[in-house]
Amino acid sequence: MKPKIVVILGPTAVGKSELALELAVQLNGEIVNADSQQVYRYLDIGTGKPSLADRQRVRHHLIDVVNPDEEFNAAMFRHLASEVIFQIGERKRNAIVCGGTGLYLKALTRGLFEGPGQDLDLRRKLEKEIDEGGLPPLYRRLVEIDPTVTSTIHPNDRLRTVRALEVYQLTGKPISHWQQEHRFAEQPFEVLKIGLNCERVELYGRINRRSAAMIDAGFLDEVRGLVARGYSLDLKPLSSVGYAQMGKVIRGELTLEAALEEMKQETRHLAKRQLTWLRAMEDVAQFDCLDPEMDARVLDYIRQELEAQYLSKAPEGE
Repeated sequence: MKPKIVVILGPTAVGKSELALELAVQLNGEIVNADSQQVYRYLDIGTGKPSLADRQRVRHHLIDVVNPDEEFNAAMFRHLASEVIFQIGERKRNAIVCGGTGLYLKALTRGLFEGPGQDLDLRRKLEKEIDEGGLPPLYRRLVEIDPTVTSTIHPNDRLRTVRALEVYQLTGKPISHWQQEHRFAEQPFEVLKIGLNCERVELYGRINRRSAAMIDAGFLDEVRGLVARGYSLDLKPLSSVGYAQMGKVIRGELTLEAALEEMKQETRHLAKRQLTWLRAMEDVAQFDCLDPEMDARVLDYIRQELEAQYLSKAPEGE
């Protein structure tokens, strides 16, 4: 039998982590992180990592896996998460996957198109072009090759832009062709998808409040600490939303107040992209995050769907 997993879906700031924690307590569960930033050590405030108390209350996996200057990608996530999920099943517990990185969730539940191996010389050439002329010219070149990438690769996504151009130059066909051929038809798990939705005004309000709370919690000092450890602000994880804005403050390009406003705006844009991706997903049970009975409704739904699996309540603190 395929392992059964619960996947909590939804845009940033909608309340996925809080729900996952409650479900894990009630359903004898362990949480598998699917947020591409929480895998990095020392990136705590800006990634919204669960607190130490929460991690002591419920076992979490794939948090603090690598240093900020080390490689981590969807293929590595899929391998590690799959191992963890099988181990959780062997302990007769339920795996609750939680995080907003769509590529990671897709890789885990439907497989991954890995494509041809890397060509280091070609990659260095593309990276040099970006260093000398910026990312926009390469992104425009990619769009000319394959207009569909505008819905899958963000104009600021350096890593995936380089990879898509690399695949095209190595194979003569755009990456979307290979992805379509692959069709992501693997189904290693039985997946129960829980989607959290929220009115746009409420969601944006949550994003704005959470962004301000991160600043109050010492987000800028966290990034200064990363620089003091020797990590470059140009690293991929430090170029993500929030960290990029704190980096601009450290470089003297923005005031903290201006950085906060840009951070709010970029996070809202991220949420909008996540919502677009989520709307394309099938078989998602949707729940309103403003419903005061949401936790109980989700719990009842999961119990009905997974009644044959390990649903006894886990002891507190285990």
